[in-house]
Amino acid sequence: MGGISAQERREDVIGAAIAEFARAGYRGTTTAAIAERVGVTQPYLFRLFPDKKAIFVAALVRSAEETRLAFERAVDGVEGGERARQAMTDAYVRLISTRPETLLVQMQGYSAVAAAEARGDDLIGQVVRAGWMKIWDTVHQSLGADADRTARFFACGMLGNTLAAIGLPSAAGW
Repeated sequence: MGGISAQERREDVIGAAIAEFARAGYRGTTTAAIAERVGVTQPYLFRLFPDKKAIFVAALVRSAEETRLAFERAVDGVEGGERARQAMTDAYVRLISTRPETLLVQMQGYSAVAAAEARGDDLIGQVVRAGWMKIWDTVHQSLGADADRTARFFACGMLGNTLAAIGLPSAAGW
C-alpha cells in the first residue's frame, strides 16, 4: 500500500500555503503554520521546498494559473465580445465567492513586490508580473484584443478583489 507521493504532498503544501498567505500575508505566515495545515513536519516541508519564498512563489504561480484557467474555461465555445465578457465576469464572481483565497493571495503578492524589490530581490515581482500578463493575454484575446474593454474588465475585477479583501460582497453587476 503506497503513501502519498512527494509530488502529491507538494500540491497539498501549495494549497495550504495559498490559504495561509491569503490570510496573513508573506511576513505574517510561518512555515510552521503551513506544515501544520498539511500535517507534515517543517523538516519535511523543507525537503519539498528550499525555503518560505519558494513556497510563496509556488502559491502565486498556482493562484494566477487558477484564475487564468477560470477565464479560459468560461469562454470555451463562447462567441462574441460581450458574451465572453459576461462569461468571464460570471466565472470571476464564482471564483471570488468559492475560492477567495486564490484572489487574496494574488493581492498579497502585489503588496509583497515592492518590499522584496526594495531588498534587491526581484523574483516575486517577476513571478507576479508573469502571472498577471498570462491572465491579461487570456482576457485580452477573449475580448477581441480590445485594450479598452480589457482594461475596463480588469478595473472591475480589481474592485471585486478589493471588496473580497475587506469582506464585502462582490459587485456581481460589473
